[in-house]
Amino acid sequence: MNASVLVPLPVVLPLFGAGLALALGRSARAQRVVSVVVLTLVVGIAAVLLARADADGPQVMHVGGWPAPLGISLVADRLSALMLLVSVVVALCVLLYSLSQGLVEYGPDTPLSIYHPTFLILVAGVSNAFLSGDLFNLYVGFEILLAASYVLLTLGGTADRIRAGSTYVVVSLASSIVFLTALALVYAATGTVSLAQLAGRLDDLPSGVALLLQLMLLTAFAIKAAVFPLSAWLPDSYPTAPAPVTAVFAGLLTKVGVYAIIRTQTLLFPDSPLSDLLLWAALLTMVIGILGAVAQDDLKRMLSFTLVSHIGYMVFGVALASDDGLSGAIYYVVHHIVIQTNLFLVAGLIERRGGSTSLERLGGLARLSPVLALLFFIPAMNLAGIPPFSGFLGKLGLMQAGVDNGSWLAYLLVAGSVATSLLTLYAMAKAWNRAFWQPPSPEAEAEAIATGATTDLHGKPVRTDAPPVSGKVAVALRAGMAGPAAVLLAVGVALTVFAGPLFGLTDRAAADLRERTPYIEAVLPGGAP
Repeated sequence: MNASVLVPLPVVLPLFGAGLALALGRSARAQRVVSVVVLTLVVGIAAVLLARADADGPQVMHVGGWPAPLGISLVADRLSALMLLVSVVVALCVLLYSLSQGLVEYGPDTPLSIYHPTFLILVAGVSNAFLSGDLFNLYVGFEILLAASYVLLTLGGTADRIRAGSTYVVVSLASSIVFLTALALVYAATGTVSLAQLAGRLDDLPSGVALLLQLMLLTAFAIKAAVFPLSAWLPDSYPTAPAPVTAVFAGLLTKVGVYAIIRTQTLLFPDSPLSDLLLWAALLTMVIGILGAVAQDDLKRMLSFTLVSHIGYMVFGVALASDDGLSGAIYYVVHHIVIQTNLFLVAGLIERRGGSTSLERLGGLARLSPVLALLFFIPAMNLAGIPPFSGFLGKLGLMQAGVDNGSWLAYLLVAGSVATSLLTLYAMAKAWNRAFWQPPSPEAEAEAIATGATTDLHGKPVRTDAPPVSGKVAVALRAGMAGPAAVLLAVGVALTVFAGPLFGLTDRAAADLRERTPYIEAVLPGGAP
């Protein structure tokens, strides 16, 4: 079977599943079955696409039989297929986590029956962005993400979530306006929005025009990827959402922006005059993001700042524009999708077990729940880059690429990478010590005894009859919630165990990106301009 016929399915199946789940809105169980089955199928399809793209080259589907540049092309090359596989595996784990948490329990007077359709639409938007072969379809993918993510971000309708959602929407719309304006200028200058065709035509533009187009596209994608100084919106937007929503946002949404930067910088602007600018943006993103994380006393906000900080590592690899730099950036994107999602899911478990994510109110969780302690410790050390985890391997690859570059700015980025890694370790150690080892404060113990409260989806306190343990209310972990977090932990460990084959794949993906020819000839047979 020609694998190209599978290329549209990661977009079509979630959209079909969303419509079916919406039609089955009166049956929460049916909605769950549809969502799980659809995402499981998409995981299998993504795995097949990655295997075929690695073995046979890019898999291309011209939608409706209209070849590029006249029609819409969906392209699964090594990079897009790898991003797709990792993203849908993470999305499936988050969905299973949310089912056990009770995030989507159906009720006649609640809007939560829209959770499953919206979640599937979000996955369709992510898949469409990764597979898109033209800039306009990439824009459509981003807009699908915006619509779905706003609904998920404001689930429950609390004041904090509406405020955070409003900020998120305003920023996202601003970036979309910049992107749409850039699209119009690109089409006016070149007569096409096909990525493969643009790869040839942009080279013929005056340098000033090409630079303007590159700056506008980078600005739009940098906002979505939360690259400094366009990242201030993220730490205020993510922590207020339910744990599964925050986890899928942290794992996927910013990485779509990073993917867009990688794709356009390598395919459209291979000899970029903005490399130094990107290196400075990477350095500032790393350092300022991690300084923000160190200053936080809330676990979710701390993780949100580390999310911003580690985007800098990915931009570092892209800015180096070498095979090793791109390979390291791709590996680090894969690592970060898994680990950051894992940590946010564990933060949800900590909130359930300890009643809060405030480090001032937590304490003693290692004794109350050794399993939870392990679930947090391993991905936290992975994020900090402790050997031999994948975080260490990814950072080592990027720093080696920086040393090979040899410029003083690249060496400065290597030093910034080391400092950021050490500060990440400090932030994670502080969270570990305060949440798991130190005893809870007397005020927190008294409040827990008096209220026995945790936080529900709507941000309202709910009571539990579970007996207090050392002054804390013991809310047992659900296996259905801890299980997906454990699966992602295992995937993170697998990134270390199988780092050799994975780096081999990212090396081949980076070589394709630098060469450009495999992508262009797959979309435009003969490489027609």
